[in-house]
Order: sequence, then C-alpha cells, then structure tokens
Amino acid sequence: MDKVPAYDNHFHMSPSGRNIDALKEFESEGGTGITLVTLPYPEVPITKGEDFLESYGITFRLAERARAETSVEVNVAVGPYPVLIVPLAERYGLKAAEGMLMKGMEDAAECIREGKANAIGEVGRPHFPVDKEIWDASNRVLGYGFSLAKELDVPVIIHCENDTNTNYSLSKLAKDNGLAPEMVIKHSSPPLVMDDENFGVMPSIPASKTYIKDALSTGIDRFMIETDYIDDPGKPTAIMACSTVPKKVKWMLASGIATEENIQRICADLPARYYHR
Repeated sequence: MDKVPAYDNHFHMSPSGRNIDALKEFESEGGTGITLVTLPYPEVPITKGEDFLESYGITFRLAERARAETSVEVNVAVGPYPVLIVPLAERYGLKAAEGMLMKGMEDAAECIREGKANAIGEVGRPHFPVDKEIWDASNRVLGYGFSLAKELDVPVIIHCENDTNTNYSLSKLAKDNGLAPEMVIKHSSPPLVMDDENFGVMPSIPASKTYIKDALSTGIDRFMIETDYIDDPGKPTAIMACSTVPKKVKWMLASGIATEENIQRICADLPARYYHR
C-alpha cells in the first residue's frame, strides 16, 4: 500500500471556526479524505425552507477551498438538520416546520443532481425524547429523503437516537421508501457490526479505541470511522479533535488490531463505494 488511507466519515467546517486550518492539521497527521457534512450555520438563520439552500452554499464554498488548498479527498453531504424541527415548530407551527425541512430535502437532492454533493445528510430525527407529533413529522421528512436518495442512488447520513430499536426502525423506513438499508449510514453509531444488530444499516462509529476494538473483535470490518469534529472555536476538541482519525489509523496498525487490508476497506473501499456513485 503506497499510502495508508485515513478517512473521517463525519467532519464539519464552519466559516467562524478553523475550517481549512483544521483540515490541514488532519492532512499533516496523515488524513486522506473526509465526508464534509453541512451544519446549521449561525450565519444563515432558518426562517423558511429556501434558507437551507443558502446554508448548503456555505458548505460547498468550504469544500471548494478545501480541494484547492489541500490534497484531501472531500465528499459532501447536505440536508436539513433534523433537530431544527423542534424550534421551528415552536416558532411557526409543526406543519410549517415540516414543510421547511421537506424543502430542505428537495434542495439537497437538487444539489446532488447538479454534482455539488455526494450524499444527503445529516438528516433524521431528534436524538432526545420529543412529542409523538414531532417524531412522526421527522419520520415523514426522513422517509421523503430516503425516496429521493433511492432516485439519486446516493446514501443518507442519519442523525438520530441510539437505542435498541434504532437500526431496525431505520432499516424498515428505508425499505418502506424503496431504499436499500445498506444505503443508510448511521452517524455516531455504536459498534454494531453484526447483521442482526444493524439490519443492513452501515455503522459510522466514533473513532475511539474502545469502539474500534469492539467492532474489530467480531472479525468484521464493515464500518467506517468518524470524529464529528464540529469546528467550534469555543470548543476546539469537541466532539473529537480534527486529527483523531489519522492518529487512530496509525494506532490500529501499530497495535496489530487491524491489518492494512482492514484499513483499506474501512478508509478507502467503503467510502469509495458510498460516495463515488
């Protein structure tokens, strides 16, 4: 292997954060690729559905800079951040809030058609308990996203709760909307790599030693790793530092818990399969 791949499957950059400097640090540690996932940027308050497209534009401009100023492979995911349904419903009513997120889904799909993005994400439902009406509306928005992803043949990156029923419910909702469960990528997933744990959903697990060990102990390397680096200048290492994935890849090889073939699959083959469609 000429260069060991080190792919971070969930990485954020913010105009008000370190953005390209963080990516350069990632690259200097050996990082080779990222999935750049859009954020609810403070620069673009969401007051109507069309505002999501404006926020996606920030992500695209950051991706262009990243490609121009580094050699890191940058795949892009855009979509309406699901937690926003809660404050939007409080301010505008649930029907209007659901419509805004639906419009955000439609515009994300159009961006993919135009070749600006590789995936829909992060979308899903709030990761904390909400009223049934919010939950049901979130699932309607997500189901619509799954149907769009089916048309486009792209993956969907999910932000949602982690409980014993999560992967089953995501798998079922995907099937109900014509999307193969393997096209659903569960962001911030526990190391659930067995078929009877993930129901076909692709785990994207935080790049912690414990999670990586747990996943590889099964003998299965069908998962990706991520930091969820949030690029908040007030919290420079939350959720994980930007350099975590390349450092963990080195550790995986040095400790012997992973082979070069495992790394190739986790950090090159799977990202290529999902984002180069």
